[in-house]
Amino acid sequence: MLRKFFTAALIAVLTMVFTACGNSSAGEDKSTINSKAAEGKISVVVSFNPLREFAEAVGGDKVDVRVIVPEGMEPHDFEPKPRDMENIMKAKVFVYNGLGMEGWTEKTLSAIENKNLQVVDASKGAELIKTSHQDEEESKEDSHEHGDFDPHIWLSLKEAKNEAKNIKEALIKADLENKDYYEKNYEAFASKLDALYNEYKTKFEGLSNKNFVTGHAAFAYLCRDFGLKQSSVESVFAEGEPTPQKLKELIDFGKANNIKVIFMEELASPEVSKTIANEVGAKVEKIYTIESREDNKDYVQSMRDNLEKIYSSLK
Repeated sequence: MLRKFFTAALIAVLTMVFTACGNSSAGEDKSTINSKAAEGKISVVVSFNPLREFAEAVGGDKVDVRVIVPEGMEPHDFEPKPRDMENIMKAKVFVYNGLGMEGWTEKTLSAIENKNLQVVDASKGAELIKTSHQDEEESKEDSHEHGDFDPHIWLSLKEAKNEAKNIKEALIKADLENKDYYEKNYEAFASKLDALYNEYKTKFEGLSNKNFVTGHAAFAYLCRDFGLKQSSVESVFAEGEPTPQKLKELIDFGKANNIKVIFMEELASPEVSKTIANEVGAKVEKIYTIESREDNKDYVQSMRDNLEKIYSSLK
């Protein structure tokens, strides 16, 4: 959770950082954008991995993309460091997912003075799914902390197209000269997403079983794409251990619906998933939330892997 004095402190730190940068280049942080190394390219900073994937797919060799949130860290829990702020300050395009996924963006952007920065809320134009909560108190707390909508839009092939489109439009504004290039790359990427969607839409339509169990309720948009239903150990924002009642419900659900696989994500608690799997007589398999790049797979490869594993578990 951001501290109340975050913005003031951050501005003070930034002042010291930029003053130091102006006085000396000997100790320059290599993680900051190097204008000479990226000469001729559009500097793009994104909040976390899936947006990097989309920016690189659309921007190709015309962009230099930097990621703010480190691999293996939840974007919800992240707080930017001075070097992250410097990267955003020097960028031409900054992309974030929105919908409460990155609670730090509003205060971060308010501390940055770059009138030419193209700021992209990649969720713009998305068809959103409202979050559900177990009780009124949890609903109030989550709405204040994260927002009222499920932020995991990139796990929908349809919504991923929308996010890529938003990035494409920002790149064109920043670099109008290469408009045709960005349009062509976007169309090629969108075609890949459409082909994968159509392939698995047909596959899932042929199944009577539509239920699967995950460790983290991140797949509502994927479920909407294909008419599936997820039951999950952890909430949309992967916070808190499940109650004994919730565990019993998941175990009963697994037995009643002949669940063969409990899917587990890298950043969700594995032990509870394993416990449920043992009780149900199911196996545990890895599924990608793509918040970090895992197993050296790109976005399309990761989504294909997810869809194939879910499809195979439902047959």
